[in-house]
Amino acid sequence: MGGILLPMDLNLLHLVLLSFYLLVLLVICVYGFHRYILVYLYYRHQKNKPQLQSNFSDWPRVTVQLPMYNERIVARRIIESACRMDYPRDRLQVQVLDDSTDDTTAIAAETVERMRSEGYDVVLRHRVNRTGYKAGALREALPEASGDFVCIFDADFIPTRSFVKDTIHYFTDSTVGMVQVRWDHLNRDQSWLTQTQGFLLDGHFVMEHGARNRSGRFINFNGTAGMWRKATITDSGNWQDDTLAEDLDLSYRAQLKGWRFVFLPEVTVPAELPPEMPGFKTQQYRWAKGGAQTCKKLLPAILRSDRPLKVKAEAFMHLTGNVVSGFVVLLAILMYPVMYLGLQIFEHNPVMRIFYDATLVMLATFSASSFYVCGQRELHKSWWDSLKYLPFMMSLGIGIAINNALAMLDGFFGKPSEFVRTPKYGFGAESPSVAGSATATYRVKTRHNIQAWIELGMGIYMSGCMMLSFYHSRISLALPFLFLFAGGYLYVALSTLLHPLWRRHLEKRLASSLS
Repeated sequence: MGGILLPMDLNLLHLVLLSFYLLVLLVICVYGFHRYILVYLYYRHQKNKPQLQSNFSDWPRVTVQLPMYNERIVARRIIESACRMDYPRDRLQVQVLDDSTDDTTAIAAETVERMRSEGYDVVLRHRVNRTGYKAGALREALPEASGDFVCIFDADFIPTRSFVKDTIHYFTDSTVGMVQVRWDHLNRDQSWLTQTQGFLLDGHFVMEHGARNRSGRFINFNGTAGMWRKATITDSGNWQDDTLAEDLDLSYRAQLKGWRFVFLPEVTVPAELPPEMPGFKTQQYRWAKGGAQTCKKLLPAILRSDRPLKVKAEAFMHLTGNVVSGFVVLLAILMYPVMYLGLQIFEHNPVMRIFYDATLVMLATFSASSFYVCGQRELHKSWWDSLKYLPFMMSLGIGIAINNALAMLDGFFGKPSEFVRTPKYGFGAESPSVAGSATATYRVKTRHNIQAWIELGMGIYMSGCMMLSFYHSRISLALPFLFLFAGGYLYVALSTLLHPLWRRHLEKRLASSLS
């Protein structure tokens, strides 16, 4: 670093470094500008809300599928909630799709038997292997589904009693293949991590789904809290397990076949947010890798299709969005050397130096801020309450970038891997527990620890960049973002490495609450 701090003339190496930095920044800015486009589309098409054409005169048969794997904490709750939805019992079937290897199967069997004794049509399908993981379980159970429409809920969700009646009538339009509702959160206020996750998911559902759906672009089923027309699933090639994002994969295949999707932001289903960093990383890794796999699998076909250019362009931005994580990591590595290089180049031109530093702020940062703040404004009718989350949201996005960049590379160039469930703690239940909620495999734990040390190194590096900037009086508009980079990497790293202490604290707190 000392060589960088010496006075220097602009040479070929500096030009290459500056050009590479500008390329990295350009990619980030392109995807940042796309956020502005989504905000524009949302407000431009705000009045294009889904409208019911008619209602079913006779209630159609509906099957509820509940895929689960080692979900002993929440299994009983989801089965009872699904059975007790407000829908005619003779028209509602519940399939419990259990791949568990622990006592979840016994808990599910006892609950199913009890609900059957109360007159509910509920069956347990237990597989002795996890062939195809969640996609395999859904695919194998579909022929036994008696309903013409299929609801899917992950085990930590709690469907509202009115869910089926709130969504079923949209299928009177024979072109509608899927209805997705918005996720709500059982433990949003538990910590800054869960609050920020809720903030991010609100932006995804309100702004992304809202903008895409109402402007005639493709949206995706989110794997849970939605209803499918059974014929749409079979017509589109059924559930396939060659990606970790079977929901995204089937969504694009169905819409390419001509099926329309409907998003209902006013209908919500609450679920649990990962309250600890390893669980959050596991979820993000699966989503990022599955998204990259789906991009590799389907994007060429989408671009060759006869769909309008606006649909293809949005699909490209959606499916390739995970590449931004890799460029954010590169930006962090390049931040200080290029910031100092810019100060040297524009040493006698302060106006150009300010413009140089402000590029990241204007194009890459304000876009994300406006995107998520607008989402909060639509839901909670307040701008100011959401502003306090922005620094933490940006830091968390930066801190998780290494995890997501590795997942993206694994998706594009790696091999298919195990579907690793997100740990559940049962928050929102009467007796939450930490039992059985450890990260699924030793391999995942090892990966998390290796990543955490890399993230810690990045946090120390960015902290060093800040100190060097102060020491050499090279303070610029980029300094607050050095702070966000350092804070994000240090928070994610330390939250991972100190996770065992967090678990012990949670166990004590839960034991105290139950005593």
